[in-house]
Amino acid sequence: MIVAVVGPTATGKSDLALDLAEALGAPAGAEVVNADAYQLYRGMDVGTAKVPPAERRGVVHHQLDVLDPPEEASVARYQAAARADVDAIAARGARAVVVGGSGLYVRALLDHLDFPGTDPEVRARLEERAEAEGRRALHAELARLDPAAAEAIGPQNTRRIVRALEVIEVTGAPYTANLPRQEYVRPAVQIGLDCGRATLDTRVEGRVARMWDAGLVDEVRALASPAQGGTGGGLGVTAARAVGYAEVLRWFAGECTESEARQAVVANTRRLARKQMGWFGRDPRVHWLDAGADDLAEQALAVVRAADAGDLPAPGSGPVRRSLGS
Repeated sequence: MIVAVVGPTATGKSDLALDLAEALGAPAGAEVVNADAYQLYRGMDVGTAKVPPAERRGVVHHQLDVLDPPEEASVARYQAAARADVDAIAARGARAVVVGGSGLYVRALLDHLDFPGTDPEVRARLEERAEAEGRRALHAELARLDPAAAEAIGPQNTRRIVRALEVIEVTGAPYTANLPRQEYVRPAVQIGLDCGRATLDTRVEGRVARMWDAGLVDEVRALASPAQGGTGGGLGVTAARAVGYAEVLRWFAGECTESEARQAVVANTRRLARKQMGWFGRDPRVHWLDAGADDLAEQALAVVRAADAGDLPAPGSGPVRRSLGS
């Protein structure tokens, strides 16, 4: 059974994943599979709170440092590579411990989630129609072909309307048929870490301070240098959007002061944590634990043991903490 440690940033997911990997390692071992979109990038270490190799306690890690910063991350590519890692771990008789706060990446790894192909000609034609006829006309067409998709997307989001119609034309199936289902592709148990809003805000502020002291500014400067390659520097569009990097780049561009950039990193990290909690909080399969509990590792291990034995409550039958998402 796969063990996944999920939840908002700054709650201690990486440490708990290592604790569980050590506890669950006998006899064949346990290996960690990263599910943080930005930890895929080489060199983005301080700003993503990536566990340094020397602190990984000898536990093998996968899906870290697999992309260069100018590259664009792809959930579909991640899904194929991470599932191959999980398959290989299982073939070795070991346990996979997934850890990360990128909700779509977690779902792509654990759940039935298909990524329909694209057709540039179809998309271009739909985009031309949106320009000529207006997005409401395309939304009306989507409502006729897939009412549930039209209701979920709404008439204002041209990009998603075009994508939904493209998928329908390419696959011949409703767009909603390709949306993720809360159904594991392999047996899994998700452990979520949560804490009160005030506690998390304090944790975030402390994390940003440690990142600044650990050399975040120098890291961003080195990655953004044209000598590192890439268009407009060493950070591609995806990497440059990462919290911590985007704000420092704005400072470098003269759009704010260092103090303002640092304050923005804190504010945007807090905003990210609330977004993550909203995502994971909607999944009734997550078993929530208090990130500040003194016996957190023991509680998490008990959840895994119960899941292994088939003794966990049915999804959604127990209380779900929503302190950040409420």
